[in-house]
Amino acid sequence: MDALELLLNRHSNPRLVDPAPAGEQLDILLRAALRAPDHAALTPWEFIVFEGEQRRALGEVLAAAAQAQGESEDAINKARNAPLRAPMVITVVAKVKEHDKVPRLEQELSAGCALMAMQMAAQSQGFSGIWRTGWFAFDRGVHRDLGLEPQDQIVGFLYLGTPEVEVRKLPERDPAQFVRHFGRS
Repeated sequence: MDALELLLNRHSNPRLVDPAPAGEQLDILLRAALRAPDHAALTPWEFIVFEGEQRRALGEVLAAAAQAQGESEDAINKARNAPLRAPMVITVVAKVKEHDKVPRLEQELSAGCALMAMQMAAQSQGFSGIWRTGWFAFDRGVHRDLGLEPQDQIVGFLYLGTPEVEVRKLPERDPAQFVRHFGRS
């Protein structure tokens, strides 16, 4: 699949089974992430990989956060089981650094680009994935339990695996609906 075909056919797939990327395949994903735009070479990213039984540990972190929020028992169990929906979950963290020319937002966007690069690299190798956030990404208890610093921000949880089902093609959109040329009538 060439680069343009990959970009024009980007999709998310929540129905994932074994296997997940491993070995050289996973290394390719991580190397692609490290090519994200990175103003001032701050490398404002961290990738926390959960696979196998480690996904249960992430589930316990999410369940504890749900319980602390006063969620129902069903919601707590759903949180506990969420990481088991894919054989691998990579938590992508913006490791924000103080910098006079690179604001926080730019560093968070850089981490988001790294996440998308991983998803695209996975798709190019025949895997699939889905980028999830939700309130867990902003929960300070989740951050603490994952060993993050106060200035860090989770930009997403990338669920990865082999597609269980073929996803339907996304509808084509007309770029003209989203473009405005300044100064043109």
